[in-house]
Amino acid sequence: MVFPRPHRSHDEVDQLLRNARLRDELEPFVDESLDLLQARRMSTPAENDYLESMLAWERAPVLPISLWFQPELSIPAPETLDEVQLSDQLSHVIMRLYEKRIILDFTDHLSDRELYCLIYRDILRSLEKKLDRSDSSVRWHCLDVDLEPELWLRYYASEEERSEWQAQSGDLLPPCELPPHPRNLPGHS
Repeated sequence: MVFPRPHRSHDEVDQLLRNARLRDELEPFVDESLDLLQARRMSTPAENDYLESMLAWERAPVLPISLWFQPELSIPAPETLDEVQLSDQLSHVIMRLYEKRIILDFTDHLSDRELYCLIYRDILRSLEKKLDRSDSSVRWHCLDVDLEPELWLRYYASEEERSEWQAQSGDLLPPCELPPHPRNLPGHS
């Protein structure tokens, strides 16, 4: 008995060929993340997008964030700026970072000078994978929750997160407070 072959559109064939090409290109990087695809049920176009993001990650150069910019993003040393100059520079550098999809989180407990120093000292010098995909971003947490849980609990944690933390740690919770330096930064709703 002969069974009719299912008809495949040109788009389906193109997607399957693209999938095979992506899997071939990912072969040198194969690990358990490709096995996860076998367990998931995705459409071929969705799987291709996922494979492309994996390939982009594997091929992305690791560079200091300052070198993500042409020319290199360089800002004046904090000690050379008065408060007005620093505020202007801070606004400028935050927008420049956002242009490269670098979003700053947990900044509202920091003064402008503290945030500027963090950007100058840590963020611009940090080695990160530079992905050139419009759907990727770097979220930079300006607070280490593990090292400074009290600040996180005081200013940023939800009631649910606070309750979970107290149940796990058995410690007393600090009071909830509004952060001293609220900001409306790009990338936040």
